Amino acid sequence: MDSSPPPPPCFRGYGRRWLVLLRVLVPMVVLVSLVLFAVDSKSSALWFSSYSLSSPPVHGGDTSGEEVLEHQSGVVAQSHFNHSGHASHVSPPPAAAPSPAPQPAPLPVENNGTVEAIPLPQRERRRETKLKRLELGLMRARAAIKEAFQNHSNVSPLFDKDYVPQGPSYRNAYAFHRSYLEMEKLFKVYVYEEGEPPLFHDGPCRSIYSSEGRFIHGIDMDTWFRTRDPDLAHVFFLPFSVVKMVKLIYKPKSFDISPITRTIADYISVIAERYPYWNRSLGADHFMLSCHDWGPHASKALSHLYGDSIRVLCNANTSEGFNPRKDVSLPEINLKTDVMADMMGGPSASRRPVLAFFAGGDHGPVRPLLLQAWKGRDPDVQVHEYLPRGVSYYAMMRRSRFCLCPSGYEVASPRVVEAIYLGCVPVTISHRYVLPFSDVLNWKAFSVQVSPEDIPDLKRILTAISPRQYIRMQRRVRMVRRHFEVNSPPRRFDVFHMILHSVWLRRLNVRLLRHE
Repeated sequence: MDSSPPPPPCFRGYGRRWLVLLRVLVPMVVLVSLVLFAVDSKSSALWFSSYSLSSPPVHGGDTSGEEVLEHQSGVVAQSHFNHSGHASHVSPPPAAAPSPAPQPAPLPVENNGTVEAIPLPQRERRRETKLKRLELGLMRARAAIKEAFQNHSNVSPLFDKDYVPQGPSYRNAYAFHRSYLEMEKLFKVYVYEEGEPPLFHDGPCRSIYSSEGRFIHGIDMDTWFRTRDPDLAHVFFLPFSVVKMVKLIYKPKSFDISPITRTIADYISVIAERYPYWNRSLGADHFMLSCHDWGPHASKALSHLYGDSIRVLCNANTSEGFNPRKDVSLPEINLKTDVMADMMGGPSASRRPVLAFFAGGDHGPVRPLLLQAWKGRDPDVQVHEYLPRGVSYYAMMRRSRFCLCPSGYEVASPRVVEAIYLGCVPVTISHRYVLPFSDVLNWKAFSVQVSPEDIPDLKRILTAISPRQYIRMQRRVRMVRRHFEVNSPPRRFDVFHMILHSVWLRRLNVRLLRHE
């Protein structure tokens, strides 16, 4: 008899009964009784444009414009405000396959020139009343956050028993704190539970993709934000794991992800048939989450999933369609154990003799440039493809003032979070990477962003940072570390809650209204 202890809950798996249903789908029926909703763009276009949904820092691009996600009636198109304040249309990116979700029937019916309203069933009337209450609550939250933002305060005056954001590490500490408290007061998430094994609703919890599995597990176990009543939900989580799909249905070395995209398309077809929520917004109040490199490609299974839904992605690459106005940059965290103590903490600046450090494989377009310029060339800038035997990776990060975080084949790197954990100021080297939680965090206050073209000048750039300035940056790294920590169960302001807060911000810019 095996006497070993059972694995932690995160590794047991939580099955959902949807895959078998995919094989027995009936033809989609016309949902005549479904209430058609639209997304109003005029009444809520500017409320948040100056705060969190102004474009986060994107390497190599202009970051000064006030941009906001809007959704237009029916097609849920995207638009943004240019520097002059006028709206300009942005078409959604092309998708790999059209959405199989049926278009809801129009509410009014024209008969001999007379428009007649279709009577709503009592259930739909109750659903509409609940939605109006949800939107009213969101409207009040928008007003409270906007008022806090206009104070331009980096010190929150609000009481909080756990943590009060303050200082230049935040774009606006008061507005963030107010937004976070409004989220805790209102925000509700519905998690779809359709299907039977084999399972995809079970992400990895110990790997470079652990952000995926930890969030799925966290929202499964949550009792504060999760609701069992979809009519009370502000957003709807599509709980599939791309990492699990790659493991179970992808043919190795085929580079054919069509089985994954077909599975996602079929899954959304199921929920679109069984529930009215996807069709009423065309996915604008739904979100998926993936830390796999193929997450953005998998989302092309449906045009509305790609172009309108909230995509929470580690691969936050704007050149591959990542849209910071509606998508969320997910921190990539490489967890090898549940014991976090070895990954946390580090000495002060005076006890870090190495200027900069990197160790990693030669892959992608950026790392070869770094290795060519600095590998074995300077004891102050220690760049290794492979560490010497007996040298600890984490120990080297603790001895370094700056930790270099170049992109690999994709823009995200777990080194960013590792550096923050160990009190080493991260130096990101990439093009078009939207850093995590850029809506609220001021990354320039506690990190350095370098373009690949500036790799030969790394030492000059880093030595130009004065000791006093570096000490301030390192203190801020320690301050923001709480926002990237993985806790079980989750704790306020940790990475689980920051991911939810990023989704909350994007839901605030979507307003669902019934067509009159």
